[in-house]
Amino acid sequence: MNLLIAYATTDGQTRKIARFAADRLAGQGHAVELLNVEDTEGLDLSRFDGAILAGSLHAGGYQKSLARFATDQAAALARMPTLFLAVSLSAAGNDPEDWAGLHRCLADFEADTGWTPGRTEHVAGAFRFSEYDFFRAWAMRRIADQKGETVEPGTDKEYTDWAALILAVDGWVAGVTPRVKAAAVSAG
Repeated sequence: MNLLIAYATTDGQTRKIARFAADRLAGQGHAVELLNVEDTEGLDLSRFDGAILAGSLHAGGYQKSLARFATDQAAALARMPTLFLAVSLSAAGNDPEDWAGLHRCLADFEADTGWTPGRTEHVAGAFRFSEYDFFRAWAMRRIADQKGETVEPGTDKEYTDWAALILAVDGWVAGVTPRVKAAAVSAG
């Protein structure tokens, strides 16, 4: 199958997650095109059997570039199997308020873009202190402290559950069927 993985990343963890999914699917024999959504201008989605979009939640919203892509491609995405890998630190915990917030942010994203993913997986992200400026590092340490997490300033801490991601990607692709291409159909 021919699959697209389009992602937006802020600190690099979503790119790492998207690359992991691409490697997993390519290892199963699928043709995979991995693209940053900022590099998708003019992309024809009709050549793909399915698409995975990945983005990370920051300050209550996903990246603007991801929202633009989903808005521009909503009709094409609706015609194919899709998986949304929604990356956030909140997905690492079990706080009911955090999860309610994740669901609200997803609903807002769907309403704003006009695209409803066929399947959504909330994927835990990471503290990427190596990518933060002073003020962001301070804010992220404060958030961690409020959640009872211990983080070392300057040291990255990853929460992504790679085994769960394998199950999500494998489960999704198992339900994708190759499209019948008009050029492949002969009159006999």
